[in-house]
Amino acid sequence: METKQLISSPASLPSSTRWWSGDTVAVVTGANKGIGFAVVKRFAELGLTVVLTARDVERGGKAAEKLRDQGLHNVEFFPLDVSKADSIKTFASWLETTFGGLDILVNNAGVSFNGIQENSVEFAETVIRTNFEGPKLVTDSLLPLFRLSPSSSRILNISSRLGSINKVRNHEIRATLEDERLSEEGIQGVVNMFVEDVKQGRWQTRGWPQIWTDYSVSKLALNAYSRVLAKRFQLQGTRLSVNCFCPGFTRTSLTGGQGTHSPDAAAQVAVSLALLPPHQLPTARFFLGFGPYNNKSTL
Repeated sequence: METKQLISSPASLPSSTRWWSGDTVAVVTGANKGIGFAVVKRFAELGLTVVLTARDVERGGKAAEKLRDQGLHNVEFFPLDVSKADSIKTFASWLETTFGGLDILVNNAGVSFNGIQENSVEFAETVIRTNFEGPKLVTDSLLPLFRLSPSSSRILNISSRLGSINKVRNHEIRATLEDERLSEEGIQGVVNMFVEDVKQGRWQTRGWPQIWTDYSVSKLALNAYSRVLAKRFQLQGTRLSVNCFCPGFTRTSLTGGQGTHSPDAAAQVAVSLALLPPHQLPTARFFLGFGPYNNKSTL
């Protein structure tokens, strides 16, 4: 059941709950534009050290330069293509050498090749690789670098309500994903099944989500992975929270510039969630919406 929660702006928090400092390192993927760029800007405005990543070196460099021109000199850029293992390995090595680790990871990088009213799966494998397998590999590669301080490290995955389990009409697939014993291998099995259904031309009759199907399946898998990862850390007693956030219908390139609100509005909530005081920080939660009120449910 969903509950309503007030999300306070980090700028309005009393100093006793502002647990971060200039030494706090936040990494944001896919951040040369849109929500990712807005998240980097907000983190930087609040005084964190922020690593802006993007697969395009020129665009990423210009984005970081734009922020530094605004006086935000606590922003660093490093190229990262989340769909390529070598790029992730190089980034992880640079991050460890440069900063020694990180405290916050915002997995924002994502793609869709459909217009608002379209539902092609022509690029399904690319969508899955970028939106699910990429963030998973980035997270797995950076896990040893998280600084597990008393403030708790945080992973916030930018996701979508399109990846909700209730969008899946295939009861067997739903049962697999809802199983308390779900593993990363089980999630990958579901993803592989979808890719195979696409190759065989039967995806429309197999009960997959009906809107932006490939994108929805990628976010379905990301949500499931977030839940499994959060559960693992809870069982281990590790101070690392894992949550998902759906920013809603935001005006970005993904939506062709359509939407009900700006990337800055979405980023305001994303950053508020990422910077919750340690005693208020949940894990394995899916946050939906933007603005001062935000619906929260269990992943």
